[in-house]
Amino acid sequence: MSTPTSDTLESQVEDLSGAAALDADRYQKKMQRRKEVQDQRLAQRDVEKGLIIVNTGNGKGKTTAALGMVLRSLGHGYRVAIVQFIKGAWEPAEKAVFDRWPEQIEFLAMGEGFTWETQDRDRDIAKAREAWEKGLEFIRNPEFKLVLLDEVNVALKLGYLQADEILAGLDDKPADSHVILTGRGAPAELIERADLVTEMTLVKHPFREQGVKAQPGIEF
Repeated sequence: MSTPTSDTLESQVEDLSGAAALDADRYQKKMQRRKEVQDQRLAQRDVEKGLIIVNTGNGKGKTTAALGMVLRSLGHGYRVAIVQFIKGAWEPAEKAVFDRWPEQIEFLAMGEGFTWETQDRDRDIAKAREAWEKGLEFIRNPEFKLVLLDEVNVALKLGYLQADEILAGLDDKPADSHVILTGRGAPAELIERADLVTEMTLVKHPFREQGVKAQPGIEF
């Protein structure tokens, strides 16, 4: 059985909404035709490759979406590495959960917090470079199926790292491994290089509109 993608699920929702007014017989025929088209589309997708994935944008959920992929990979028995570039001044709750898979995951929170907290650009640059060197080790290691570089886009935006060195490092990725790069402000060069890019759009946020502080289980 073929695994549905987000595109196929979206198409299914559109078909169902358009078929809501059909009687049972017409509905069944419509879904049969749709299944034939979908089966043909899936049969034509036979390429397998390791992906470069970028989650960016001003909306919430970039890291959360990446961690969902981390969980899937763990569920398949793959080895995973997470390197956090900006976060790290606190112990993230995700680390406490992922510590349950000590044989499969490496979780390194190598940042020291937001720039307005650290107030030391030279140290921030040094920590970002240290995190990148460690991330590059994981990227080059074929034992790791998935590497998450969390908030690396922010380090790029702030000038702590350069896009060309990140792109050069991605050239060393084994053909069947995946790398996820998260954070707002992803540079155009990285977006062009990536296989999958998702931009999170901010519509409403309780911190801004309602003055609601960051809460455990939601923000951390």
